[in-house]
Amino acid sequence: MPHLVAWLTFALGLAHLVFGLVKYKKPLAEAVSAGYVGQFAAPAPEARRTAFWFVIFGPLLMAAGHVAIHAVAVGDLALLQILGVYVLVTALAGITAFPKSPFWAALVLGPWLIAAGYGLGY
Repeated sequence: MPHLVAWLTFALGLAHLVFGLVKYKKPLAEAVSAGYVGQFAAPAPEARRTAFWFVIFGPLLMAAGHVAIHAVAVGDLALLQILGVYVLVTALAGITAFPKSPFWAALVLGPWLIAAGYGLGY
């Protein structure tokens, strides 16, 4: 079971990246065609700034997934607990700020990672 939650964390990041590239194709393309560098800072359009932050979060989630996969592979339960706490706190902050958002998925993953860190599901 810990392998599943680790891979789901990675998959969530990959889905975030792919969805962001599709959803924000136009503002991202405009930023690239304008030279990319400095094209996301204010006074850039809101959609462009949103696109950047949405897309950049994908690789961060993928990295967290890789850390979880590694932790499971080497049996580092403490690392899974720490990762789970970070995911849980991020989920709570995201849900509080944006109640109608996909942060609810992280609210499931965080406690699941913590439980795996305590050896539940091994």
